[in-house]
Amino acid sequence: MRAVGGCVATKKKRPVDINSLAASIVADAIGEGTAEDLGGKDPAAVALGRKGGLKGGKARAAKLSKRQREEIATKAAKARWQKK
Repeated sequence: MRAVGGCVATKKKRPVDINSLAASIVADAIGEGTAEDLGGKDPAAVALGRKGGLKGGKARAAKLSKRQREEIATKAAKARWQKK
């Protein structure tokens, strides 16, 4: 660490793997984020998962009957109250 303008700057930790290191250097040079920003996940897969997650609950609720929804809600309420 070294002081820069009265603040302490921390050095960015670089990956050990040569391919990840090269990708990190290129991303820094062109000003883009890396896959590490997404926790090492593929950005395309993250986008697809988010799309499915946004419509999954509504689609599931549309398929269930009123009685099935009530049973699920009752079970969830019991589980919440039993935690304490």
